[in-house]
Amino acid sequence: MDEQERARLALAAAGLPPESLAERRPLTGGTYNTVEELRLADGTRLVLKVPPPPTTPGLAHERELLAAEAEFCRAAATVDVPAPRVVGAAFDESAPAGRHLLLTHCPGTGWDGPPTGREAALRRELGGLVARLHHVTGPGPGPGPGPGPGPGPGPGPGPGYGYPSGALGPLALDWRTAFTAMYEAVLDDADRFGAWLPRPLDEVARTAKLAYDALDEVTVPRLVHFDLWPGNILVEHGDTARVGGLIDGERMFWGDPVADFVSLALLEDVREDTDFMTGYQEAGGVAEFTPSAARRYALYRSYLDLIMLVETVPRAMGGDDLAWRRERVAPHLTAALDELAGGA
Repeated sequence: MDEQERARLALAAAGLPPESLAERRPLTGGTYNTVEELRLADGTRLVLKVPPPPTTPGLAHERELLAAEAEFCRAAATVDVPAPRVVGAAFDESAPAGRHLLLTHCPGTGWDGPPTGREAALRRELGGLVARLHHVTGPGPGPGPGPGPGPGPGPGPGPGYGYPSGALGPLALDWRTAFTAMYEAVLDDADRFGAWLPRPLDEVARTAKLAYDALDEVTVPRLVHFDLWPGNILVEHGDTARVGGLIDGERMFWGDPVADFVSLALLEDVREDTDFMTGYQEAGGVAEFTPSAARRYALYRSYLDLIMLVETVPRAMGGDDLAWRRERVAPHLTAALDELAGGA
């Protein structure tokens, strides 16, 4: 089917009249799903996400990302965090519109530098919103979301950690089991794609294991967005700038909230962002960087850095993007690994 027909079928599946579709507009900035804005005749704005074909090369954890994003959106709604709301979804290719996720549209544009004098207030607001996300605890272990727009994993015998999509298997009973599987999966991806890394793969694996014991301190699975870089934080500009939405929650997992601080201070150190940390703590977020928490923070930084370097192969990146990752991300990974080695 063509894109116009898919959009109309997605509207129909969500109970909206397909003839109300007035305009389709592609949205850029994403690196995996195809995303477009749908404008309806009454002015309603929706966002339609469609995954690439199953044969498209990707990292192991990138399967069923739409299901994970639906999980994030529903969880964010429970704590009144501005984020897209699910209008309709299908995670089975046999659905009339194929696999897709239909979401409400959030106002604002990517965080590209608020007007002078508003940065501090916005960082403080953002800290409070992230703390509210971290109040959401995960479900029990289960097989992962089903084929329709219903909820994700149901209650089980204990807490569930990991990716709710089931891409790396069912939710784990403890964080150490879940995160070591996540880390080892991206190392396997690096080997499978022959990705360039600034350190030998076996050395990276050995260094990461030095901090695995610190993962045992995490005893409650909490909602982690893990992709809150500036492009996924929408800001409404007006008389009073405010956060309009936290979007693209497709890489969320249930785990340690410390992991969210990595993308929130991409290639920097969140501990130096006093405005964000103040807002986070005022909203009830716990951010005590004990020696154990600091080791976990370094471990999570290395995990995101690995993803950013390894994904250059299946994404066929080149030019300035590839150069930036080798010049900026690679030294950041090396520094995180050195911190882990020194902390051991």
